[in-house]
Amino acid sequence: MNQKSKIKNQNDKLKFKNVLIQKLTEHLKVRAKQEKCCFLRVATTWERNQESQDIFKSLGFKQAPFHTHPELTWLLDISQTEENLLKEMRKTTRYLIKQGEKLPDLKIEKSTLKKDVTVFNQIYQETAQRQGFTPFSLDYLEKELAAFLPENIIILKAIWQNKVLSAAFIIFWQGIGFYHQGASSHQESKVPATYLMQWQAIKEAKKKGCTLYNFWGIMEINQKSKIKSQKHRLKIKNEKADNNLTKHPWYGLSLFKMGFGGYTKEYLKTQDLPFSLRYYLIRYFEFLRKIKRRL
Repeated sequence: MNQKSKIKNQNDKLKFKNVLIQKLTEHLKVRAKQEKCCFLRVATTWERNQESQDIFKSLGFKQAPFHTHPELTWLLDISQTEENLLKEMRKTTRYLIKQGEKLPDLKIEKSTLKKDVTVFNQIYQETAQRQGFTPFSLDYLEKELAAFLPENIIILKAIWQNKVLSAAFIIFWQGIGFYHQGASSHQESKVPATYLMQWQAIKEAKKKGCTLYNFWGIMEINQKSKIKSQKHRLKIKNEKADNNLTKHPWYGLSLFKMGFGGYTKEYLKTQDLPFSLRYYLIRYFEFLRKIKRRL
């Protein structure tokens, strides 16, 4: 494909995105008025760039104060060998995986049974209470399992001496393995259950023929932090980052995910389209909530 063809192809894609969002917005405006909504909130999986931002801005959208799905995700290229994947990991992460593999009482079990959603949910509710987020309902989790069965989802459980210490929903879609739902217990915190479970999830994704593994959301990394970018790959220079970074509720989780190696992908920020003045009151309270949660 020559340069002119590439430019034409890019322009055609941009025009299609423009038309798509315009038509969708027009339809949703009608429905919103029927339902007496004061605003419309849209969360896309488009990559964050000037073109995508301009499309929504031209239609009167504003950047939402709160996200509805992770807007910064952590990806890992898993097309390489397991040996190379281990070499690219943070030293501590690699060590804990090796330690986990040596523990005879630590096992990773794979399931697609509905009863294991209940097992996952018990730890999930505990995790939500500990970390202060609103969890999905058991009904939602059961429907998520059913929607991706039989080939595109598994539940992993890390079991230590008959106790489930961590569990996760892993989804496989279009050559990508997603760490979509995760939960862990505070019991036996010195046992590297989550590290071994995550490594097993990566290996399961490779078996499915996936070339990417998506750890899902991480916190936003600012330039003042000790975690810096080199050639699109974030290297952890020093875990003792600045105070604002360590106080973030996702700090520990982000450090855990980044320890496996990889790079970031940023999605377009969640967008709001106001319909009435009531929206601005809601927006104000959401900003306060965001400050309170240190997000």
